[in-house]
Amino acid sequence: MTKHQNAQTNLIHAPRKAPQYIETIQPPLYRASTIIFKSTSHLFDRHWTDPYDYSYGTHGTPTTFTLGDNIAQIEGGLFSLLAPSGLSAINLVNSTLLNSGDEVWVADNIYGPNLEHLNNLQTRYGIQVKVYNPIDIDSFTPSEKAKLIWLEAAGSVSLEFPDLKKLVKKAKQFNLLTALDNTWGAGLAFNAFDFSDEHLSVDVTVHALTKYPSGGGDILMGSVVTRDQHLHHKLYRMHATQGISVSGDDTAQIQRSLAHMSLRYEQQSQSTLRLLDWLKQQPQFIQVLHPSLSDSAGHQFWKEVCTTGKSAGLASVIFDSRYDMHAVRRFCDNLKLFKLGFSWGGPVSLVMLYDLKQMRALENTHLQQGLLVRFCIGLEDPADLIQDIQNALKQLE
Repeated sequence: MTKHQNAQTNLIHAPRKAPQYIETIQPPLYRASTIIFKSTSHLFDRHWTDPYDYSYGTHGTPTTFTLGDNIAQIEGGLFSLLAPSGLSAINLVNSTLLNSGDEVWVADNIYGPNLEHLNNLQTRYGIQVKVYNPIDIDSFTPSEKAKLIWLEAAGSVSLEFPDLKKLVKKAKQFNLLTALDNTWGAGLAFNAFDFSDEHLSVDVTVHALTKYPSGGGDILMGSVVTRDQHLHHKLYRMHATQGISVSGDDTAQIQRSLAHMSLRYEQQSQSTLRLLDWLKQQPQFIQVLHPSLSDSAGHQFWKEVCTTGKSAGLASVIFDSRYDMHAVRRFCDNLKLFKLGFSWGGPVSLVMLYDLKQMRALENTHLQQGLLVRFCIGLEDPADLIQDIQNALKQLE
């Protein structure tokens, strides 16, 4: 105990501190709201645009900046911001880049909560939401009010792969910013910031780190990545004023999972491809949806962009129309290994039932009529997953 300090004070201001200079495999975990400045010079000579502005916990710590840097590198970007969920990251982009009267274009197969958020902005602030067919470039007809187009590759639920090259080129002709929901590709299937011989790039990617980067089905987080510093600063200002922040503990857990993300992505991709061959042989399914299949919408665009042949562990099937909602629900309820739940990218395979007629604004002539079930492939043996589906199909009749 030091002179003039009692035990209580020493519990807070410890007289001895272990040195902080060891090197470990995992980076140190920083939990911080308050960050201590060494002097008034360190306090007043800093600026929020500094690459690593340690001023308050919401603005970043070594833990959050490390994960942000790694996510940016995986996706081919330079700057990254973290948000509490993928949807929070999407909302950050919309809140930053759209103003009253602006026009925003979304694919008909857009992630549902993103469309819901945009529709809310339309009602409250007069933002105009326009819908285009992701596999028909001519349906994208921006006006002089257009500011932003959302891209999904592949699209939510029905997994169409858009013509990214033509969509990005057309958007640039009209001076639109391009935002890609990159959760499916995860920065591994293709480089969103350099995906063609012409080095075409989107302006912003959003990634639900909840999925493959987490890998455990237990952490919620999202990211926003860009290569443009001016655009990053705009996003960063909104990020700060909205008080968006993430837990240091959650961040450290995702950082720990990054080392084997590509291994898990590859295994789940290969398992899905194995399931596809079997799914296409089942008479109960009138259509199997996956970008790698030659008869799936946008297959040629997937081949052009995803030159490694990689794809997320997602596959959707459309049941023959003779099976009504009760029958398909019975099928889902009788699956044992596939658990009924949203999300993907974790160790457990998931299943979800959709009625596309309730989800789509445009006519989708490339899709058969029937109820859709999406399989999210986990880390189980594919032979066991096939057996699980086969057993559940017996309950249809």
